[in-house]
Amino acid sequence: MIYATAIYEGKEQIFSVDGAGCRVFPLTRFFEEVLGLEQGPASMQDLIAGYDPDWTDQIAFFFGSHPELALTLHDVRLIAPIPSPKRNVVCLGKNYAEHARELAGQLFSETLPTHPIYFTKPEHCITGQDSPVLLHAGVTRRLDYEAELAVVIGKEGINISKENAEDYIFGYTIGNDVSARDLQKFHSQWFKGKSLSTHCPIGPWIVHKSQLPLPLELPIRSYVNNVLRQEANTRDMIFDIPTIISDLSKGYPLKPGDIILTGTPAGVGMAMDPPQYLKDGDVMLCEIEKIGFLVNTITG
Repeated sequence: MIYATAIYEGKEQIFSVDGAGCRVFPLTRFFEEVLGLEQGPASMQDLIAGYDPDWTDQIAFFFGSHPELALTLHDVRLIAPIPSPKRNVVCLGKNYAEHARELAGQLFSETLPTHPIYFTKPEHCITGQDSPVLLHAGVTRRLDYEAELAVVIGKEGINISKENAEDYIFGYTIGNDVSARDLQKFHSQWFKGKSLSTHCPIGPWIVHKSQLPLPLELPIRSYVNNVLRQEANTRDMIFDIPTIISDLSKGYPLKPGDIILTGTPAGVGMAMDPPQYLKDGDVMLCEIEKIGFLVNTITG
């Protein structure tokens, strides 16, 4: 199943998305007509927190039997699947070897990490599909893109083993870790340079883990103005998803709706010769096979 958050009839609602990514179905109809609930989950956060594994097949059967309930993507406006996460987005740095090497001596040391490197992006960074990403020209002059696989946590857990990590996943989406490179260098750490408003597009939806069993080997790419910039595969990550979940959860409780960005591959603008930073009007497209496309335009 695929789940999305969108604006429809002037309010935020949650939807199921067909496999082709062309039609959406209002989940309120499932909760009312199949489960008999007057008030089902009102948000993606609520859906994840109360998710029953039986719903996966039940939702697919119900909407498969009722195509008349479908809306097209033109009828709704997609927003970030979790528009206001309850906690900061957790991000990994240097999780693709070639990316670490391309920025060695600029932002990174020469050595590859032996343990995951974490930083976070606050809630105000979140934006969604087709939403503008602010240039913040008065704050930064070196804005960069980073296409990333995002893991959405499905249930609370702490000190999780690698073997049990998949049990704690709800699904996957796409993230773009937009980064102010000059602020990263100026502040000698990453939080400020990663935390300007609108600098974490997420979307277009969440693909439930039942459709993407581990281990994931998904092609990942990014484009700027239709020019390919990044191309790799999620199997190239230094620390895979079970390792990330297990390591992060040591003494750190993961909670439903937590979002983890798993790092970006080589090909960022800062590493080009000469560097190619984002400018007003640039269109970023991040693609992960079997998940979809995340498209945003830089707005000055």
